[in-house]
Amino acid sequence: MSHMPALEATTLPADAVEVGRIADAWGIKGWFKVMAFSSDPEALFAAKEWFLQPAEKGAKQFTGTVLLPEALRGARVFVAREHFPKTDDGEYYWVDLLGLSVVNREGVALGVVRDLLSTGPQTVLILGYEQDGKEQERLIPFVDAYVDSVDLPGKTIVADWQADY
Repeated sequence: MSHMPALEATTLPADAVEVGRIADAWGIKGWFKVMAFSSDPEALFAAKEWFLQPAEKGAKQFTGTVLLPEALRGARVFVAREHFPKTDDGEYYWVDLLGLSVVNREGVALGVVRDLLSTGPQTVLILGYEQDGKEQERLIPFVDAYVDSVDLPGKTIVADWQADY
């Protein structure tokens, strides 16, 4: 008989980050497939605890032998940010860059990081900013040639970029 991890009702930690979803059952021993949102899901596998948020609202009670993965299909998988592996200098988790203000070397505000896009060889920052009362987007490659510094505590990125690029 295999050992199943205990599932307990709890609240998500304040620093919870969604890292994937439960995709489907796999095999006959209660395993399940997890669709990770990262191509290198270190945080998912390094964490000692996962927090699951069922896809369907409301709790269900099961009796008898039920494949746990079937009950959890579509559940959102969260990990506490504090359990993410440490990054090397110059490496950042996407979640830490979201919401940072981006300014250029002259101090001109370029926008706020709204999302990131992986283009294969590089990552691109997607900034949101307002111009003439309309929400606009600006794309800046997240590479050393254009990004001078990232100050996580100060919530700021300094880039060698101009507002009219």
